[in-house]
Parts: sequence; C-alpha cells; structure tokens
Amino acid sequence: MSTDTRSHFASFAAYTPPPDDPSHAASTSKNTSRAWFPSGAASQQPASYQSGGIPTFNTSQAGGLGAVEDAEAENGNNMWETRHGLRVDLLAAFAYLLGPVSALVLLVVETYNDFVRFHAYQSALLTTPLVILRILASLLQFPPFLRTVFTLMIVIPSLYMAWQAYVDASRNGLVRFQIPFIGPLAERWVYEE
Repeated sequence: MSTDTRSHFASFAAYTPPPDDPSHAASTSKNTSRAWFPSGAASQQPASYQSGGIPTFNTSQAGGLGAVEDAEAENGNNMWETRHGLRVDLLAAFAYLLGPVSALVLLVVETYNDFVRFHAYQSALLTTPLVILRILASLLQFPPFLRTVFTLMIVIPSLYMAWQAYVDASRNGLVRFQIPFIGPLAERWVYEE
C-alpha cells in the first residue's frame, strides 16, 4: 500500500473536510478515480441499479417522493425559486386576481419561475377576452343584468383559478391545472421561452 493511498484511506486528524468539499477537492489530486462512483460523463445518462448505477429509492421519472428534486437537478434551478424571493403559491394566485393587469405585471417582473409564468399566461388568455366583452357590453349599453352576468363571468373563474393555482403550488407540488384550449397554449408559450 503506497503512502498516498494510506493518507486518503483513513485519517484520524481532529478535522478532515468531507471529500465533496470544493476546497478539499482542489487540494487533492485530480486523477484519483473511485470505481464505485459513476464518472461525470456516465452520470448524465440514467443508469439502472442492474447496470451498476447507484440505487435511488422513492424516485421515478413518472413521479414519486423524489421527482421534484430530480427535475430540479436536471434543469439546474429550483422550481420553488422566484426572482424576488416571493412565495410561488401567492404569485400564481395573484396572476388571476387583477385579471390581465396582474398577469402582465407578473410576465414582466417574474422571469425565473415557469409555474408562475404559466399561470400568468393562462390568466391573460382567460381574463383578457372576458374583460373586453364586459367593456363592450358597457359601451353598447347592454341591460344591467347582462353586464352583471359578464362581470360574474370574469370574477368567478378568476377566483376559482386563483384558488386552484394556490392549492396546486402549496399542496400538490406545482401541478399545473390547465383550462381546456387555453392551458396547452400557455404551456407551449412557457416552453418556447
């Protein structure tokens, strides 16, 4: 056994930094390889336990206890992080509260979080046509009960979607509730950014 191997084998010093510490890794030689860990290139491809990969428990690509963490590791960013450090659930709900105004504000201000941006796009696509219909109903002097119906057509779906976005972020792990026809379009716009 060489002296170099013995120094890394067992150290009984008062303090030894962990092997994954960047300052410790810089001080050690770069050519040390450990056969029991996958190399950097091999870790990019998922390896199963049967082919010699490191076993993972409670994780899967279809979901599970570690699915959010796996997605964060693949994307390189935290799915719960926003540009200004605000809560994701509150920002997603805020996208619906003021209709197209809050959606536009969030699309301009929030550039990091795709969950918030998805709900901002979906809010804009949902509430903008409804607000335009309500304005036209007022300009064309529709009867008051019809204007009330148009107002309720804005308020009720907006409140429901704000609640749904809040619940999806706070309880369901950032599951995106999609409105038919509007949701897939908003999803595509977020994906294409």
